[in-house]
Amino acid sequence: MGRLTTHVLDIALGRPASGLRIELFRDGLKLADGVTNDDGRLDKPILEGQAFVPGSYELLFHAGAYLARSGVALPEPPFLDLIPIRFGIAADREHYHVPLLLSPYGYSTYRGS
Repeated sequence: MGRLTTHVLDIALGRPASGLRIELFRDGLKLADGVTNDDGRLDKPILEGQAFVPGSYELLFHAGAYLARSGVALPEPPFLDLIPIRFGIAADREHYHVPLLLSPYGYSTYRGS
């Protein structure tokens, strides 16, 4: 069976983003949520097993709250707050890894391994 994983790297501070909340949605319904550990990862896949099916998904990263706690000076309101990443899962037997590279004024993502 396939699985979905993610992690967050704070590229402004050069370290994993610890304590960042992440939610997973499909068709507007919340499927899962978690908080990143000291390595910037969730302790287990955010989606796996029988729940891992093809479809359109959204990971919602609560970046604003994390950035506010990180000690970086931010404007009010911050430039980035909630970051949605919408993506598709086509193969239910593959590993999909969707990381977030984050700074206070930008972010990027890709399909990792």
